[in-house]
Amino acid sequence: MTLNDCLQLAYLPSKRNHMLLLYPREILILDLEVNQTVGVIAIERTGIPFVQVIPCFQRDGIFCLHDNGCITLRVRRSHRSVLATSNEEPDPDPVQELTYDLRSQCDAIRVTKTVRPFSMVCCPVNENAAALIVSDGRVMIWELKSTVCRRNSRSSGSGVSPLYSPVSFCGIPVGVLQEKLPDLSLDNMIGQSAVAGEEHPGGSVLQEVHLKFLLTGLLSGLPSPQFVIRMCPPLTTKNIKMYQPLLAVGTSNGSVLVYHLTSGLLHKELSIHSCEVKGIEWTSLTGFLSYATSTPNNLGLVRNELQLVDLPTGRSIAFRGERGSDESPIEMVKISHLKQYVAITFKDKPLELWDVRTCTLLREMSKNFPVITALEWSPSHNLKSLRKKQLATREAMARQTVVSDTELSVVVESSVISLLQEAESKSELSQNISAREHFVFTDNDGQVYHLTVEGNSVKDSARIPPDGSMGNITCIAWKGDTLVLGDADGNLNFWDLKGRISRGIPTQRSCVRKIRFAPGKGNQKLITMYNDGAEVWDTREVQMVSSLRSGRNVTFRILDVDWCTSDKVILASDDGCIRVLEMSMKSTCFRMDEQELTEPVWCPYLLVPRAALALKAFLLHQPWNGQYSLDISHVDYPENEEIKNLLQEQLNSLSNDMKRLLLDPEFSLLQRCLLVSRLYGDESELHFWTVAAHYLHSLSQEQASKETAPRDKVNNPLDICYDVLCENAYFQKFQLERVNLQEVKRSTYDHTRKCTDQLLLLGQTDRAVQLLLETSADNQHYYCDSLKACLVTTVTSSGPSQSTIKLVATNMIANGKLAEGVQLLCLIDKAADACRYLQTYGEWNRAAWLAKVRLNSEECADVLKRWVDHLCSPQVNHKSKALLVLLSLGCFINVAETLHSMRYFDRAALFLEACLQYGAIEVGRDTEKLIAAIYADYARSLKSLGFKQGAVLFAAKAGAAGRDLLSELDSSRHE
Repeated sequence: MTLNDCLQLAYLPSKRNHMLLLYPREILILDLEVNQTVGVIAIERTGIPFVQVIPCFQRDGIFCLHDNGCITLRVRRSHRSVLATSNEEPDPDPVQELTYDLRSQCDAIRVTKTVRPFSMVCCPVNENAAALIVSDGRVMIWELKSTVCRRNSRSSGSGVSPLYSPVSFCGIPVGVLQEKLPDLSLDNMIGQSAVAGEEHPGGSVLQEVHLKFLLTGLLSGLPSPQFVIRMCPPLTTKNIKMYQPLLAVGTSNGSVLVYHLTSGLLHKELSIHSCEVKGIEWTSLTGFLSYATSTPNNLGLVRNELQLVDLPTGRSIAFRGERGSDESPIEMVKISHLKQYVAITFKDKPLELWDVRTCTLLREMSKNFPVITALEWSPSHNLKSLRKKQLATREAMARQTVVSDTELSVVVESSVISLLQEAESKSELSQNISAREHFVFTDNDGQVYHLTVEGNSVKDSARIPPDGSMGNITCIAWKGDTLVLGDADGNLNFWDLKGRISRGIPTQRSCVRKIRFAPGKGNQKLITMYNDGAEVWDTREVQMVSSLRSGRNVTFRILDVDWCTSDKVILASDDGCIRVLEMSMKSTCFRMDEQELTEPVWCPYLLVPRAALALKAFLLHQPWNGQYSLDISHVDYPENEEIKNLLQEQLNSLSNDMKRLLLDPEFSLLQRCLLVSRLYGDESELHFWTVAAHYLHSLSQEQASKETAPRDKVNNPLDICYDVLCENAYFQKFQLERVNLQEVKRSTYDHTRKCTDQLLLLGQTDRAVQLLLETSADNQHYYCDSLKACLVTTVTSSGPSQSTIKLVATNMIANGKLAEGVQLLCLIDKAADACRYLQTYGEWNRAAWLAKVRLNSEECADVLKRWVDHLCSPQVNHKSKALLVLLSLGCFINVAETLHSMRYFDRAALFLEACLQYGAIEVGRDTEKLIAAIYADYARSLKSLGFKQGAVLFAAKAGAAGRDLLSELDSSRHE
């Protein structure tokens, strides 16, 4: 097995310098510091191979996708506690390797040759949901749920360490009866690794939890091509109340999928054919005809299936009855403009005319009828004149049957006429009104035939000789006074029937396969489909509007075209997609706020930016109210009152559990800020409030218990995924555990040397000497390692020896031996000087690491403060990371000042409020000016968002800095 066989490379975000190598039957975990495998996740011989892996940030776990579409979650096994103090002896039985136990798995999919798992993505904010993309277009959303195991058993005997629920929620430890939402995110489901049965200081026993996947979402995609598409009849003033933008898609497996275009969802899926669908024609807004043909037999005969479908009921009937077996394949099905008649053409069989309303055959043409190459119905008819005649007849009949009383006669006559008109408008053609309609078709010679259909009679009206400039006619389109013909040579012929003018245009493209006019009165746009693309034409000006050609920039081939609206086209392509494009036929996107969602969806980014900020401010803090509310009706929104309704819709779309949390008076401001950052998917704010909540709560706990112990000795440390932001003791213990694992896995001298260097930096001199003495005599470094072992063993704290070692170390650093010089300085407890040298040479991360593992709290703070200055410098400008470092140091005033300088007025004010609640900042001469400036700017921000009550409150808190704003608000109130 080589690196070329690797399916994927991934890094463990919860562990620095760890990389995953994914192979079909195992996952290798590499430590990049020693370039050695420190863990293997293998599956048994009968197991399903891996396809993809996604490591988690919040917890030491990984999501795995298998070849059968099954998603599994694996969490690292807890072998021992990493919460012990740093002065303990190293574990005599260290962890042999990283082990990840299977904790949960979802159901597999049915895998076939064409249906396979394509990819998997994980929620980047909460890491508690995964979306599986299947090759057939389906998207399956699996959410991770946790259940509490009531029995307090330490382990189940299966060798798998138990998982425990965390004692905190949204960064703050909570009681058993306090409101919380355990399934909010992965770190709220399972806590950090801990010894089974260990109790936290609050006395709350850890609760064992089990995880399971639940399917919470399923989006069905299109099957494999081929496709035929047909948009429903266009929107008019008559059908505006019941119109739905439905697109029918015929597939190669015989099913017809009906999509609602403005919602983007599948409206109906109908399995009505046993073979590939060849065409679809709508008979009304709620029904259509679809036809399919089977594979030809040796005689070229097929089984034709023509189905009439009623969408509301899903009923499907065979339109041609028992006909269809062993006959020539259907080539076209064309429905008349008034949906009265349908013309069915065959490859080697005469035309059939049917009545759509009664499903009866009107006429089957004789055998000597011309072979049809293209056919189209005329938009002209005599329905209006027919209605007038029928209405006049009924009015006369009504006059003869009324009583002699003149006044009563007038009343009855008017009522009868109104009833007749209402019946006509509702039923149109349902009362045996057979209007006269026309259609044209062409034969193999290009001759154009014009036929009239009225009731059961079909009359030959006119014949137009072929145009010599046109080849074999393949398609016809007719709208108003314009008739357009396309031929097999790529020519278009535009006929102006009113002006009796024709104009031929050679497009220099391949065969014209389809032409279709855009809907809308007076809209003369036309789309044409070729073998290699499509074009949009303006038939009034006889010029091309836009073009799309398969080739270098367009990788797909077009299978079918249609109009979605008067200015949007639909393309079905062989890459399995259906695209709705603007008339320019360039890549476009669909605005989500125009989408008709079937149910409310929490997504504040659907709102305009100012409204989204207003909603966020409303959820975060409501000090003007006696209690929290989710009713935004009192908020003044001057620009647009309708925006307020959209804000309220977003609030109403929150789940009941989320509403209970937001309305809970015991839900603190810090927890609220952390929850809202998750709701908004803001990862920067999420990390900020997580670290802020942890260290503010830790400070309050120290003040409450009046402990004299250092701040870094805690029983509930910050998650290790935050690395150097964690407490020193916890970080030191974690690094010791890691170097012990590296030591167990060492196999070469280079690995041993790297382990020795790490042990020296960590202060584990005895173990480092043992590794140095293991160097074999034939190794070229034997003499140096032996001397180094002697030096480490005999080094003393006397002045002369320290001066000599420090001089040698500085000389080595000056001559490019930075790592060796740092080791010597650490040997004589000059780690602070070593950190300063590392920072001087640009090794800022290494300096921070060394400060966390070797220095006391005060010296470590000095090193990290210099790092903060570097991060805030204009050359680096990484203030977001600097804020997190300042939070870990407890420099809360500096955090507020930095937030204000970054113009994060809302975050600065809310952080200041939290600090004042926890007693982390004292109001005094040094802080009054900063506090006033923060409150004043936040008040202006609230005023701009429409929260005048909040603006008044914080302007008053700002004192002199908020007087001008208060006067403005007071004057506007009087106005």
